[in-house]
Amino acid sequence: MIRLKSLTKIFPGQATPAVDQLSLEVPAGQTCVLIGPSGCGKTTTLKMINRLVEPTGGRIVVGGEDVTGMDPVALRRRMGYVIQQIGLFPHMTIAENIATVPRLVGWPAARIAARVDEMLTLVGMDPAIHRTRYPRELSGGQRQRVGVARALAGDPPVMLMDEPFGAIDPITRGRLQNEFLKILKAIRKTVVFVTHDVDEAIKMGDRIAILRDGRLVQYGTPDEILARPANAFVEEFVGTDRALKRLALVTVREVMRTDTHASPPRPCASIPEDATVKEALSAILALNGESLAVVDQEGRLLGHVTLRQIQELVAGRSDPIP
Repeated sequence: MIRLKSLTKIFPGQATPAVDQLSLEVPAGQTCVLIGPSGCGKTTTLKMINRLVEPTGGRIVVGGEDVTGMDPVALRRRMGYVIQQIGLFPHMTIAENIATVPRLVGWPAARIAARVDEMLTLVGMDPAIHRTRYPRELSGGQRQRVGVARALAGDPPVMLMDEPFGAIDPITRGRLQNEFLKILKAIRKTVVFVTHDVDEAIKMGDRIAILRDGRLVQYGTPDEILARPANAFVEEFVGTDRALKRLALVTVREVMRTDTHASPPRPCASIPEDATVKEALSAILALNGESLAVVDQEGRLLGHVTLRQIQELVAGRSDPIP
C-alpha cells in the first residue's frame, strides 16, 4: 500500500504550492492514475514518491514504512520507474539495459541473465532476437516495452509510470496498454500512473485521482467518477460523453446473450469475449451492422451482442457498475 498524508511541495520562488496537502491511499496491487490539467501537480506528486523531488511537508508511507527519511537511492531501487522518454542507455544492449537494477543490487550473473529473458518474454519480445540489440535498432513501441521490462526487472513492489505511452502512435499505444494490463494481472504490483488522457485513465486505473491546482478534487473508481462527478469541474474534465466512456468498463462477456443456437440479427463480425462494450459499439458502427458474435480465444461462439443491447445499457446505467 502507498499512503500519502498531507503531502505538500512548494518550489523556491513560488507563492502557491505545486502540491497542496494531498492525502490518498493506493491499496496494494492496484493501479492509481493521477490526472488533471497541465500544472496540477501530478508529475510532482509522482516524483515525490521516489524522492526525485523532495517534499516540503507531509508523509509518504510505502508498505507500512515512512520513506521520507530513507536514503533516496536505496528507495529508488525498490521502485520501478517508467517515463515517456524511456531513457534507455544508448551504448548498452537491451539485455544490459534491463539488467541495470539487478546488477546494481548484486544479483549473480546467471540470475540476471534468466531475469532478462523472463522480462523480454513478459513484454512480448523474443529474447533470442532482442537481447543483443541496441535501443537505436528498435521501434518506439519496442523501446517502450524495454523500458517497462527494465522497471520490472528488480521485481519492485511499486511501479511509477509518468505518461509512459504518451509519445507513441495511437495503434501501438492501445496495444501497449492492453499488454501492460495483462502483465499486471500476471504479477501483482502497486502502480501510480500519470496521464493527461481521460480515456487512458479509465482504461488503466483501478482508482483515479483528479487533481486541480495541486489539490485532490475527487478520488474513486473510474465508474464512480463517471457516474457521480464531485463537481462541475470534474464533470467538464471527464467530458460530456460520460455514458459512452462507461462502456469501456464493461466487457462483452458480461452483457452478451448466450442463446448461441439462435441466430443474432445480421451478425457482421466477431469480437473476443474480453473486448469492451465500447470496442463492440465501435465495431458495429464501423461495419454498419446490428450485432457481433462473441468468441473465446479458440474462436468458439459464446453468444452475441447487439446494438440494441448497447443502447439499452447506455440508457440504463445511472448508478456505478456493481
